[in-house]
Amino acid sequence: MKNKIKYTDEPMDEVEIIPDFLPPPEQLAFKEETVTVTLALSKRSIDFFKRQANRHQIQYQKLIRRLLDEYVNRQV
Repeated sequence: MKNKIKYTDEPMDEVEIIPDFLPPPEQLAFKEETVTVTLALSKRSIDFFKRQANRHQIQYQKLIRRLLDEYVNRQV
């Protein structure tokens, strides 16, 4: 960072306080029950998920699980 931010003690413009909309940490850190399954997927699909997972710094299995969970949530 080349340019350092200089903070001043000037009056602020009109400020809007919004209610806290974030869930508490205990709701974010849940560990959902999982079941191990054996599933044969195409190499093309696995390569896709591995690329996307690497891009978003997440495990590819977790990415597949989240995709399936999202699909199920939309069906219910």
